[in-house]
Amino acid sequence: MELTTTGWLSRAACQDEDPELFFPISEVGPGARQVAQAKAVCARCPVREACLSYALDNGLDNGVFGGTTEVERRKLVRTRTAAAGERHRAA
Repeated sequence: MELTTTGWLSRAACQDEDPELFFPISEVGPGARQVAQAKAVCARCPVREACLSYALDNGLDNGVFGGTTEVERRKLVRTRTAAAGERHRAA
């Protein structure tokens, strides 16, 4: 099933949750519990991968998307960029 850019939103597990849950002020301290709660919603989401791809493709660097925090997404981007560079050099 092909999804439009945001067609997956209507199937997202978070649609009935308070949006503030997915935008903690920190990933540590009191914010750590909020991050864990947001990730628990993402863990049961049928469109988690589409959400993560959307966040990565659009440079969303705040909040929890696709079960990842902004720090985790930055690491994913760095890993992807490094891997792409290695493939380019090998070609």
